[in-house]
Amino acid sequence: MDLKLKGKVALVTGAGSPVGYGRAIALTLAEEGCDIAATDLNLEWAKETAVQIEKMGTSAMAVKVDVADRAQVDAMVEAVIKEFGRIDILVNNAGTSSKERPFMEMNKADWDLDIGVNLYGQMNVAQAVVPHMAKQKYGRIINTSGGQGIPTISVYGAAKAGVEAFTHALALEVAPLGIIVNGISPGLGETNLTRRNTEEFMERNRQMSALKRLCTPQDVAPAVAFLASDVCSYMVGQWIRLGTS
Repeated sequence: MDLKLKGKVALVTGAGSPVGYGRAIALTLAEEGCDIAATDLNLEWAKETAVQIEKMGTSAMAVKVDVADRAQVDAMVEAVIKEFGRIDILVNNAGTSSKERPFMEMNKADWDLDIGVNLYGQMNVAQAVVPHMAKQKYGRIINTSGGQGIPTISVYGAAKAGVEAFTHALALEVAPLGIIVNGISPGLGETNLTRRNTEEFMERNRQMSALKRLCTPQDVAPAVAFLASDVCSYMVGQWIRLGTS
Protein backbone atom coordinates (compact mmCIF):
# COMPACT_ATOMS: atom_id res chain seq x y z
CA MET A 1 0.00 0.00 0.00
CA ASP A 2 1.30 3.46 -0.90
CA LEU A 3 1.10 5.58 2.28
CA LYS A 4 1.63 8.74 0.21
CA LEU A 5 4.46 9.95 2.44
CA LYS A 6 7.04 10.69 -0.24
CA GLY A 7 8.33 14.27 0.04
CA LYS A 8 6.82 14.88 3.48
CA VAL A 9 8.91 16.29 6.33
CA ALA A 10 8.68 14.43 9.63
CA LEU A 11 9.91 15.63 13.01
CA VAL A 12 10.50 12.70 15.37
CA THR A 13 11.38 13.46 18.98
CA GLY A 14 13.35 10.93 20.99
CA ALA A 15 14.73 9.52 17.73
CA GLY A 16 18.23 8.77 18.96
CA SER A 17 18.34 5.68 21.17
CA PRO A 18 19.74 2.65 19.31
CA VAL A 19 17.19 0.43 21.08
CA GLY A 20 14.27 2.84 21.29
CA TYR A 21 11.09 3.16 19.29
CA GLY A 22 12.01 6.61 17.95
CA ARG A 23 14.88 5.52 15.73
CA ALA A 24 12.79 2.75 14.19
CA ILE A 25 9.97 5.22 13.57
CA ALA A 26 12.35 7.69 11.91
CA LEU A 27 13.88 4.99 9.71
CA THR A 28 10.49 3.62 8.69
CA LEU A 29 9.20 7.06 7.74
CA ALA A 30 12.40 7.63 5.76
CA GLU A 31 11.85 4.32 3.93
CA GLU A 32 8.41 5.66 2.98
CA GLY A 33 10.03 8.78 1.48
CA CYS A 34 9.99 11.34 4.30
CA ASP A 35 12.77 13.77 5.05
CA ILE A 36 13.51 13.45 8.76
CA ALA A 37 14.38 15.79 11.62
CA ALA A 38 15.73 13.42 14.27
CA THR A 39 15.77 15.10 17.67
CA ASP A 40 16.98 13.78 20.98
CA LEU A 41 18.47 14.88 24.29
CA ASN A 42 21.52 12.86 23.21
CA LEU A 43 22.83 14.65 20.12
CA GLU A 44 25.32 11.93 19.17
CA TRP A 45 22.53 9.35 19.06
CA ALA A 46 20.40 11.69 16.95
CA LYS A 47 23.32 12.14 14.56
CA GLU A 48 23.66 8.36 14.24
CA THR A 49 19.98 8.16 13.27
CA ALA A 50 20.43 10.95 10.72
CA VAL A 51 23.47 9.23 9.18
CA GLN A 52 21.53 5.99 8.76
CA ILE A 53 18.70 7.88 7.07
CA GLU A 54 21.04 9.71 4.69
CA LYS A 55 22.57 6.37 3.67
CA MET A 56 19.07 5.43 2.54
CA GLY A 57 19.10 8.39 0.16
CA THR A 58 16.76 10.58 2.20
CA SER A 59 17.56 13.97 3.72
CA ALA A 60 17.95 14.19 7.49
CA MET A 61 19.09 16.51 10.23
CA ALA A 62 19.87 15.98 13.91
CA VAL A 63 18.95 18.41 16.68
CA LYS A 64 19.56 18.25 20.41
CA VAL A 65 16.53 19.23 22.49
CA ASP A 66 15.07 18.82 25.95
CA VAL A 67 11.35 18.78 25.19
CA ALA A 68 10.56 19.92 28.74
CA ASP A 69 12.34 23.23 27.98
CA ARG A 70 10.08 25.40 25.83
CA ALA A 71 12.89 27.71 24.70
CA GLN A 72 14.84 24.72 23.39
CA VAL A 73 11.72 23.38 21.68
CA ASP A 74 11.06 26.69 19.91
CA ALA A 75 14.68 26.85 18.73
CA MET A 76 14.51 23.26 17.50
CA VAL A 77 11.33 23.84 15.51
CA GLU A 78 12.75 26.98 13.92
CA ALA A 79 15.89 25.06 12.94
CA VAL A 80 13.78 22.38 11.25
CA ILE A 81 11.73 25.00 9.39
CA LYS A 82 14.92 26.73 8.27
CA GLU A 83 16.36 23.44 6.98
CA PHE A 84 13.28 21.92 5.33
CA GLY A 85 10.83 24.81 4.96
CA ARG A 86 7.94 22.95 6.55
CA ILE A 87 6.89 20.28 9.05
CA ASP A 88 4.20 17.90 7.84
CA ILE A 89 4.40 15.22 10.53
CA LEU A 90 5.18 15.38 14.24
CA VAL A 91 5.82 12.18 16.16
CA ASN A 92 5.87 13.07 19.86
CA ASN A 93 7.95 10.07 20.91
CA ALA A 94 10.38 11.54 23.46
CA GLY A 95 9.84 10.27 26.98
CA THR A 96 11.54 9.35 30.20
CA SER A 97 10.70 7.94 33.59
CA SER A 98 11.92 8.31 37.12
CA LYS A 99 13.19 5.13 38.73
CA GLU A 100 10.58 2.45 39.31
CA ARG A 101 9.45 2.76 42.93
CA PRO A 102 6.31 2.78 45.09
CA PHE A 103 4.40 6.05 45.00
CA MET A 104 5.03 6.76 48.70
CA GLU A 105 8.77 6.67 48.07
CA MET A 106 8.66 9.19 45.21
CA ASN A 107 9.55 12.84 45.65
CA LYS A 108 8.78 16.11 43.87
CA ALA A 109 11.82 15.75 41.60
CA ASP A 110 10.46 12.41 40.38
CA TRP A 111 7.07 13.98 39.70
CA ASP A 112 8.63 16.92 37.85
CA LEU A 113 10.65 14.59 35.63
CA ASP A 114 7.74 12.30 34.75
CA ILE A 115 5.24 15.08 34.12
CA GLY A 116 7.70 17.61 32.68
CA VAL A 117 8.96 15.39 29.88
CA ASN A 118 6.03 13.08 29.22
CA LEU A 119 3.16 15.57 29.39
CA TYR A 120 4.57 19.10 29.16
CA GLY A 121 7.11 17.89 26.62
CA GLN A 122 4.48 16.68 24.15
CA MET A 123 2.42 19.82 24.75
CA ASN A 124 5.47 22.04 24.17
CA VAL A 125 6.34 20.49 20.82
CA ALA A 126 2.75 20.38 19.62
CA GLN A 127 2.19 24.04 20.47
CA ALA A 128 5.39 25.03 18.66
CA VAL A 129 4.55 23.01 15.54
CA VAL A 130 0.82 23.63 15.10
CA PRO A 131 1.15 27.25 13.82
CA HIS A 132 3.39 26.04 10.99
CA MET A 133 1.00 23.23 10.09
CA ALA A 134 -1.94 25.62 10.22
CA LYS A 135 -0.27 27.95 7.70
CA GLN A 136 0.05 25.12 5.20
CA LYS A 137 -3.41 23.74 6.13
CA TYR A 138 -1.93 20.28 6.58
CA GLY A 139 -0.40 18.25 9.36
CA ARG A 140 -0.26 14.94 11.17
CA ILE A 141 0.52 14.72 14.90
CA ILE A 142 1.04 11.39 16.63
CA ASN A 143 1.33 11.49 20.42
CA THR A 144 2.46 8.58 22.59
CA SER A 145 0.96 7.15 25.76
CA GLY A 146 1.11 4.02 27.91
CA GLY A 147 1.92 2.91 31.42
CA GLN A 148 -1.38 3.71 33.13
CA GLY A 149 -2.39 1.58 36.06
CA ILE A 150 1.00 -0.08 36.51
CA PRO A 151 2.24 -0.06 40.12
CA THR A 152 5.61 1.63 40.81
CA ILE A 153 5.34 3.94 37.77
CA SER A 154 2.17 5.72 38.87
CA VAL A 155 3.18 9.31 38.07
CA TYR A 156 4.56 8.31 34.67
CA GLY A 157 1.20 6.67 33.99
CA ALA A 158 -0.64 9.76 35.19
CA ALA A 159 1.35 11.93 32.79
CA LYS A 160 0.57 9.61 29.90
CA ALA A 161 -3.13 9.57 30.81
CA GLY A 162 -2.95 13.36 30.61
CA VAL A 163 -1.47 13.03 27.14
CA GLU A 164 -4.49 11.00 26.04
CA ALA A 165 -6.97 13.59 27.32
CA PHE A 166 -4.91 16.39 25.77
CA THR A 167 -4.72 14.54 22.45
CA HIS A 168 -8.46 14.05 22.19
CA ALA A 169 -9.16 17.74 22.86
CA LEU A 170 -6.37 18.99 20.58
CA ALA A 171 -7.59 16.75 17.77
CA LEU A 172 -11.00 18.41 17.83
CA GLU A 173 -9.48 21.90 17.99
CA VAL A 174 -7.12 21.59 15.05
CA ALA A 175 -9.04 19.28 12.69
CA PRO A 176 -10.67 22.32 11.02
CA LEU A 177 -7.14 23.57 10.27
CA GLY A 178 -6.31 20.45 8.26
CA ILE A 179 -4.31 18.89 11.10
CA ILE A 180 -5.11 15.32 12.13
CA VAL A 181 -4.06 14.26 15.63
CA ASN A 182 -4.05 10.69 16.92
CA GLY A 183 -2.08 8.63 19.40
CA ILE A 184 -0.35 5.34 19.91
CA SER A 185 0.25 3.32 23.07
CA PRO A 186 3.16 0.95 22.46
CA GLY A 187 3.48 -2.05 24.69
CA LEU A 188 6.35 -2.20 27.16
CA GLY A 189 9.59 -3.15 25.44
CA GLU A 190 13.29 -3.56 26.16
CA THR A 191 14.26 0.01 25.35
CA ASN A 192 16.79 2.40 26.85
CA LEU A 193 13.96 3.78 29.02
CA THR A 194 13.16 0.43 30.62
CA ARG A 195 16.72 -0.75 31.21
CA ARG A 196 16.58 0.68 34.73
CA ASN A 197 13.59 -1.52 35.64
CA THR A 198 13.90 -4.83 37.45
CA GLU A 199 13.55 -8.15 35.67
CA GLU A 200 10.55 -8.87 37.88
CA PHE A 201 8.85 -5.71 36.61
CA MET A 202 9.58 -6.62 32.99
CA GLU A 203 8.37 -10.19 33.41
CA ARG A 204 5.16 -9.05 35.09
CA ASN A 205 4.40 -6.78 32.15
CA ARG A 206 5.38 -9.47 29.67
CA GLN A 207 2.74 -11.71 31.18
CA MET A 208 0.17 -8.88 31.07
CA SER A 209 0.58 -8.68 27.29
CA ALA A 210 -1.99 -10.54 25.23
CA LEU A 211 0.87 -12.05 23.20
CA LYS A 212 3.03 -12.82 26.27
CA ARG A 213 5.99 -10.98 24.82
CA LEU A 214 7.47 -7.52 25.01
CA CYS A 215 6.90 -4.91 22.33
CA THR A 216 9.63 -4.23 19.75
CA PRO A 217 10.43 -1.13 17.68
CA GLN A 218 9.34 -3.08 14.60
CA ASP A 219 5.91 -3.51 16.17
CA VAL A 220 5.55 0.23 16.68
CA ALA A 221 7.03 1.90 13.62
CA PRO A 222 4.59 0.63 10.95
CA ALA A 223 1.60 1.67 13.06
CA VAL A 224 3.04 5.17 13.45
CA ALA A 225 3.68 5.35 9.70
CA PHE A 226 0.01 4.57 9.10
CA LEU A 227 -1.12 7.32 11.49
CA ALA A 228 1.29 9.75 9.79
CA SER A 229 0.03 8.95 6.32
CA ASP A 230 -2.61 10.34 4.01
CA VAL A 231 -4.21 6.88 4.07
CA CYS A 232 -5.23 7.73 7.64
CA SER A 233 -7.46 10.63 6.68
CA TYR A 234 -10.63 10.17 8.72
CA MET A 235 -9.35 8.93 12.09
CA VAL A 236 -9.31 11.83 14.55
CA GLY A 237 -8.38 11.80 18.24
CA GLN A 238 -8.11 8.00 18.38
CA TRP A 239 -5.59 5.62 19.96
CA ILE A 240 -3.90 2.53 18.62
CA ARG A 241 -3.04 0.27 21.55
CA LEU A 242 -0.43 -2.39 20.92
CA GLY A 243 -0.19 -5.70 22.73
CA THR A 244 -2.96 -5.08 25.25
CA SER A 245 -4.94 -7.90 26.76
